[in-house]
Parts: sequence; structure tokens; C-alpha cells
Amino acid sequence: MRIALYQPDIAGNVGTILRLAACWQVPVDIVLPCGFPASDAQLRRAAMDYGGAVDVTRHADFAAFAASRLGPGTRLVALTSLGAVRLPDARFEPPDILLLGRESAGLPPDLHARADLRVRIPMAPGFRSLNLAVATGIALGEAMRQTGLYPD
Repeated sequence: MRIALYQPDIAGNVGTILRLAACWQVPVDIVLPCGFPASDAQLRRAAMDYGGAVDVTRHADFAAFAASRLGPGTRLVALTSLGAVRLPDARFEPPDILLLGRESAGLPPDLHARADLRVRIPMAPGFRSLNLAVATGIALGEAMRQTGLYPD
């Protein structure tokens, strides 16, 4: 299981996601550019005291990410408000990569089309989206529960 953040806009959200990833030992891929400086030191600072405990890889663009991470047996699972599959109905597999888009714009249409599965988190009528870090925690928690990947 991996988390992939596509061009995130907000350092605080990335920091929260990196802390979550450190606690659950889930690697994180960041597809550049970010809406904030994303050097090693800045990412460690965003994750506060957990920055050194998380496996983070930055990729120059989506093509570099795909070349490095997407291969046979790996599914790209887009978390999107436009997803056809509700989170409780989604079936996750251990090598899945959970892909989240920009806070300001989500995922572009070509990445929606590229995803093997498009999942949405159900919400009450009239609300359009959750905070990126909150959505990551909800979806990753369900994916890890299903696959038995929680750390002991």
C-alpha cells in the first residue's frame, strides 16, 4: 500500500499525511510541482518530529511517478469526489497506490481515466469534499483494514 499525492497545494496537509504514513509505515510519493517548497528539509519540518520516520519519494512529474511505481499487479486507486465506487463498496489490495489530487483542483481528467479504480467517500448532501489529509486517513484506514496491513 502506498499514498501518492499529485501536486499538493498545502504544506500542512502534506505534513499531516506524512505523520499518518510514518505511524502506519506507508510510503508516500509526491508528484511535483507542489504549491509550496518541497525540499527534504521542508518535508521533514512539515511532518514535525515524524519526518525522519516516513519513506517519501518525490517525482518530477506523473510520467516519472508512473515509470517508477506502476507495474504489473499494482493498481492506481484515485480518491475523488467524482468516483463511481463508494468507499464502503471498494475492494482494496495490498499493492494498491492511493492517489489524491490537489486541494484546489483535484485530479486532472487524464489521471481519472488512468486510474484502475475511482473511489469516493460518501458525504451528506450539499457538501463537495473533505480536507485532503482527512480523506487520506479515512481511505487509507479502510484500505489497511481490508488488507490486514495495520502495523502490530
